[in-house]
Parts: sequence; structure tokens; C-alpha cells
Amino acid sequence: MVEKDAFRLPGLPIVIALLVLPAVAVWWFVTGDLSAAQLGIWISLMTLVELLLAAGLIVVNPNQSRVLQLFGRYAGTVPEPGLWWVIPFTAPRRKVSLRVHSLESPVLKVNDFDGNPIEIATVVIWQVSRPATAVFAVEQYAEFVGAQAETAIRKLATSYPYDAHDGMPSLRGAIDVNDELTAEVQARVDRAGVTVLESRISHLAYAPEIAHAMLQRQQAGAIVAARTRIVDGAVGMVEMALERLSERSIVELDEERKASMVSNLLVVLCGDRSAQPVVNTGTIYQ
Repeated sequence: MVEKDAFRLPGLPIVIALLVLPAVAVWWFVTGDLSAAQLGIWISLMTLVELLLAAGLIVVNPNQSRVLQLFGRYAGTVPEPGLWWVIPFTAPRRKVSLRVHSLESPVLKVNDFDGNPIEIATVVIWQVSRPATAVFAVEQYAEFVGAQAETAIRKLATSYPYDAHDGMPSLRGAIDVNDELTAEVQARVDRAGVTVLESRISHLAYAPEIAHAMLQRQQAGAIVAARTRIVDGAVGMVEMALERLSERSIVELDEERKASMVSNLLVVLCGDRSAQPVVNTGTIYQ
């Protein structure tokens, strides 16, 4: 559908003409010398002109457009707000809102890339950019946007895992995923004359039946990561302690004493509880 501007004239001069013509006609009828037949003809013509002028007046509100049809064919669009006069025979004159719309999808239950059931919902911000296409290309463009947005969400959810692994982006990587979702929805609704301004994931969670198991897995992963970091830090501290003792010649440690010191430091640094000091009054050889 090729968009085009409809023929139109400013409506205010037409309103003035509607007010002035009856006054001129009355003055002419009063001052003129017309027969009854001539008077009837002029009254009929004046009434017809008045009706045609009044029938062509339309009001276009801000952020709204009018799509006109003339004898079943597309006659153009009136995109500018104001009072306009168009061809009286154009009908219907459909109103199309150009305002920004917000579509919040219901929470959908789908499987992610790994096959895990998840719950996902999105918010899509859109507006009509081509009114004639929105009117003639699809039956109900608002419902069409909703259906296509749901289809795009399902496709996106099956293309990525819930959590990132093996260098693969995840659904939780909001920026990249939201950009791809916007492009996917736009590709599907472009035929309806709609422009997608923004889309983002508003709800993302594991399905209830696996939520507890996945939470345990995440907790286990966090514990392993934390322990790994603790052990790396403890080994570094032990290494630094031995190097400092050796550099400053504070005490000479043989291999057995180094092993004992390393063991004690690792227990202190990696333990879950605070260390309890034990005073050794003897030697490690007794």
C-alpha cells in the first residue's frame, strides 16, 4: 500500500462560507424580483451547496489521522490535525491513532534453548507509522501486533538459554536480547504499517516445577565459585607469607615446618568458622 496525502482544503473558510451563503441568499431573495419557480430552484441549489460543503468537513485531532475512501478506493490520508474540507463523497473516513501504544504480553510458558521450561513476558512499545497500510493490510492491526509479538517472544525464548554457558549469550543478557526482540517484532509487524519503538523482557523466571532445582544449582555454582576464589586467595597469602619470612630472615623453616605452617594458614583462611588459637608450648618434633 502506497501512502498518499488526500486532497483537502482548510476548513475555516468553508465554515465561513456556510454562514455567509444563507445570509446572501436571504438578501437576494428579499431584494430580487424572482418568481415562485425561480425562488424554489435557487433555494434547492443553495441547500444542495450547503449540504455538500457541510458534508466535506472533518476534524483531525492531534496524533491522529484520517484514511479516506472514494467509491471503494483509497483516496488518501489526512495526517495533519485541524479542521479540513475534503471531497464530500469520501466514505468511510476512518480514524487511525498515531499515539504511542504499550503492549504487555501475558506470561508465557515456553522452553528455552536447553529445553528448560521458563516463564517469560515482554513489553512492546509501538505506534502506527503508515495509517493506510494499517487499515487495509490487516483486519485489526492492534490484535495483529499482539499476536505477532507473542510469536516473536516464543521464537526468541527458544533461541537462547536462560543462563549463559559455553560462551553463548543468555536471555538474561538484557541489552542484546532486547535489541533482537525489537528487530524480530518489527520484521513481523512491518506489513501492518507499524513501527516498534522499543521492546524489553519484563518477566523472566524458571517454571515452578523446576524453579527449586535450578535455584539449588545456582546456589551450588555460587558456592563453588566463592570457594575457588577463597582458595586462590589463601594460596596467594600463604605464598606471600613464606616469601616475606624468608626475605627478612625472621625464622628459618625446614620443609616440615613449612608444611605445618601452610596447613595451619589454609585451615584459618579457608575455614567456614573463626579460627580458635592454640598455644603450643613445645615443638612440632615432640
